[in-house]
Amino acid sequence: MTIKNAMTVDVEDYFQVSAFEPYIAKAQWDVLPHRVARNTHHILDLFAEYGVNATFFTLGWVAERYPELVKRIIAEGHELACHGYEHIRVTEQTPGQFRADVAKSKQLLEDLSGMAVKGYRAASYSINASNLWALEVLQEEGFGYSSSIYPVKHDIYGMPDAPRFLYAPLAGHLDFKEIPITTLRLGQKNLPCGGGGFFRFYPYPVSKWAFKRVNTLEQQAGIFYFHPWEIDPGQPRQPGLNLKTRTRHYLNLGRMENRIRKLLEDFEWDTMEKVFL
Repeated sequence: MTIKNAMTVDVEDYFQVSAFEPYIAKAQWDVLPHRVARNTHHILDLFAEYGVNATFFTLGWVAERYPELVKRIIAEGHELACHGYEHIRVTEQTPGQFRADVAKSKQLLEDLSGMAVKGYRAASYSINASNLWALEVLQEEGFGYSSSIYPVKHDIYGMPDAPRFLYAPLAGHLDFKEIPITTLRLGQKNLPCGGGGFFRFYPYPVSKWAFKRVNTLEQQAGIFYFHPWEIDPGQPRQPGLNLKTRTRHYLNLGRMENRIRKLLEDFEWDTMEKVFL
């Protein structure tokens, strides 16, 4: 029996990524050219072409400005989930600020869609060993799962010692799940293979091999994620970026859509809710 994996999209615009925080102030967001709606509609067209349903972790900021996008996501059978309001990392929030952010975003998405929002993904996978209290807040605010922990070592995010597959992180609340981004265990390290910049960096056969090993050898469903800006090589280039940020953000954008097409052909996909819950 073929294992189905979860296809996910983090719905945010190019100027909202964490790496651009030192370069672009939030006050500029409404005056910069917006490309998130155009790119997400293109992704929806792509998924329709391949008959794939996915989970869209959507910023409240985006949903508020593009409600027709939310309505199309729901109308075409995809799962709508929460990515916070304006892409603030959990590591930068107090518990009170975090609760207000997720409650506001969840309510906004539910009002626009008419559907219950069960899933949450933190900006830049910013739930880690230092702020596991955030999982308790999510459970208390009515979420059924989080996909916010990446069990890798990374300079911006990561919790390398976390479980690699679905688990119940809260004692006494077995119905609340954390569903980590997919990694491949090689030796004593976890190799990231769940999408994003790693997917753009490695040649596609490497990612295909790693994902297939998770499905076949470990018999586990995986999660793949990407962003609308990653299929948009024509996005405005930001001046003054350091070399690491520039490389991470712009590497292989022109190859991304073709790689996504291969992924849609080579594996079976569905929403987070249908694959894991």
